[in-house]
Amino acid sequence: MTYPPNVRTAPEHTRARPPAPATEPVPPQRGAWSATVEQLRAAATTEPGRLRIVGAVLALLVVAFGAVTAFEIADRASAADDVVGRSQPLSADAAAIYRSLADADTTAASGFLAGAQEPRDVHDRYARDIKEASRLLVKAAANTDTSTKSGHEITTLNEELPRYTGLIERARANNRQGLPLGGAYLRYANQQMTNVLLPAAERLYAAETGKLGRDNDAARAWPFFSLGLGVVALAALFWAQRRNYRRTNRVFNHGLLVATAASTVVLLWLAVGHTVARSELHAADVNGQQSLDVLNHARIDSLKARANENLTLVARGAVLTPDGRNDKYETDYTTDMKALGEELRRAGKLAADDEQGSGPVTKAVDAVSEWQGRHRTARTADDGGDYEGARTQIIGPKDSTGESFERVDDALERALAHEQDEFTRAAKDGRGALGGLPIGAAALAALAAVAAIVGVNRRLSEYR
Repeated sequence: MTYPPNVRTAPEHTRARPPAPATEPVPPQRGAWSATVEQLRAAATTEPGRLRIVGAVLALLVVAFGAVTAFEIADRASAADDVVGRSQPLSADAAAIYRSLADADTTAASGFLAGAQEPRDVHDRYARDIKEASRLLVKAAANTDTSTKSGHEITTLNEELPRYTGLIERARANNRQGLPLGGAYLRYANQQMTNVLLPAAERLYAAETGKLGRDNDAARAWPFFSLGLGVVALAALFWAQRRNYRRTNRVFNHGLLVATAASTVVLLWLAVGHTVARSELHAADVNGQQSLDVLNHARIDSLKARANENLTLVARGAVLTPDGRNDKYETDYTTDMKALGEELRRAGKLAADDEQGSGPVTKAVDAVSEWQGRHRTARTADDGGDYEGARTQIIGPKDSTGESFERVDDALERALAHEQDEFTRAAKDGRGALGGLPIGAAALAALAAVAAIVGVNRRLSEYR
């Protein structure tokens, strides 16, 4: 007979267990960001918490305003410094290279016309032109990356200039011996100058002038981000002071007042300083660089016209235009003189309100008119078979086209010197208007941030 097991003696695993007590569910862990947001929300429900948030926001705004201002103005000051110290000097050097090469070609032709014994002063002038062009090319190469367009043109000029001088020396050697081959070498040299060297020099000048224009534009660009952030910072400071007045009925909070004053100074300094810089850099461009560009082209046109005038007599009709109807050098002379007249008219308009600038331009215009009249006299003599008479009209010591050309060249040189001074003065004034602003903005912004925090803490102390 089987009996049911005794409960008391039953194995432990068979005994009934009492139900486990109920436990509360564990809340999920919140992230650090959620906790921070919750703390800020809780703090914002109290006035001390709200004041802390206001102080932090004000400090952040004025610090950001100062930092952005310092960065943007430092960038514009750097561009203005490039305008004064790098871009414009390189542009001026490129123009001087062009002028030196053109003058060397003109002088070589004048010396050849003088006969077997080239005048000493003509030879020295040619040598100075070649030396000056070589020196400026070395200087430009030292300040230019060879991979750039300017670097490529400088390389071309350095390679081709010795070939040109070699042709000139061969022309001189043959001319001293009375050989007609000297004229051919001189024409080849002129072709080398006209077709290779001068175009490369012109491209170099255009590249450097373009870089100058870009630097000028970068220096004059408005710092909109800085101005906008400054307005926002000031608006926030005014709002904070108005909020303080409405809650405490106190007109001034010294800390916030100092922060507002410092931010206002930065904003006004930024607006006025950059406006002055823009104005001066604009004046440097309009009254300086644009006039320099026109005058440089005018002087180069006069040099090219003089070279072609000389070569007309050297070639004696041996070189014709592609259609075979006219003398090539005489045709080129006419073209160059027409371009010279147009450039002088432009220069006169640009310098109309500046007596020191317009005076030399007026003298150049008068000398050009005189030059053209004497040239017509020389061409009449040459066409009539009087070569010696024509040569005297071209290179003679008195009442010659050479004398008129020198007057044009001297007048343009004086005009260029004046416009260069105008550009340098205005550009330096523009650069100076930005001086100290980056450091000053950063320092005043730091002062404003500290003052804002001190002002807010003064209010917080009333709750302790």
